[in-house]
Amino acid sequence: MKIGIDSYCYHRFFGELYPGQQAVAQPYTMESFLDRAKELECDGVSLESCFFPEFGSAYLARLKKKLDDHGFDRVYAWGHPDGLEAGANEEAKEDMIRHIEHAAAIGAPVMRVVGSSLRFRFEPHEPQLKTLARWFREASEVAEGKGVRLAVENHIDYNSDEILWLIEQVGSDYFGINLDTGNFLRVLDDPVEATRKLAKYVYATHIKDVQPVKGVNVREWYYFSSVAAGTGIVQIAEVANVLSEAGYRGFLALETDMPHPDYEGQEERMIEQSIRYLREVGTQVG
Repeated sequence: MKIGIDSYCYHRFFGELYPGQQAVAQPYTMESFLDRAKELECDGVSLESCFFPEFGSAYLARLKKKLDDHGFDRVYAWGHPDGLEAGANEEAKEDMIRHIEHAAAIGAPVMRVVGSSLRFRFEPHEPQLKTLARWFREASEVAEGKGVRLAVENHIDYNSDEILWLIEQVGSDYFGINLDTGNFLRVLDDPVEATRKLAKYVYATHIKDVQPVKGVNVREWYYFSSVAAGTGIVQIAEVANVLSEAGYRGFLALETDMPHPDYEGQEERMIEQSIRYLREVGTQVG
């Protein structure tokens, strides 16, 4: 099974800082991130659109060429940080639909999308999901015309039963899930069981390993903070096995967000250790 990396692993290098984090001396560009992914011997990349400097056709064509030159599988990722705001932001829906064209322009067969976020986690879910089902159905029709499959991320918002309901309600082969292992755990859903439930709908992944942080309130999203893949409490190898048995043809994309205190300021160490582990897992299952 192929492995890859999401550009969000380097969010601090792209200028997005969490409280208490320090800016880096030499920020990344999308091009330097791609070069780094090549150095890591990744097979694929997931590119967060929030880090794109522009969306002009000439720029996207140059980016596609670099992706092609590096031989990368690719996912275009839209929706950071709050996506469609649980069905409350119709302008965001139109923006999402516009970005389908950008995904096609860089040759991405899959576009990660976000329906909600932790901001809306404790509000009633049923009306959110009903609206999102309509909006994603509309977007999926556009995506089908462009040959791009949409993959909604479980974004510290909905559990696997709710995501399954959403996918079934949309009812399109062009709508599935970008499965985030750590985010299922953050809503107290077992990542392996969630993967079994949704495996045939998985179009992309965020392979995230986490550990609890002492002294952090369990209701905080970063109570489960990012650690190197294979060192946390997520059963990544089992998730990969389930995906392989279901015929998943995408790549295992490493993603990290809030670093565990053991890795604060040491993204490269966490990423390199994670990629080595994912490569071992990918070899065993693929």
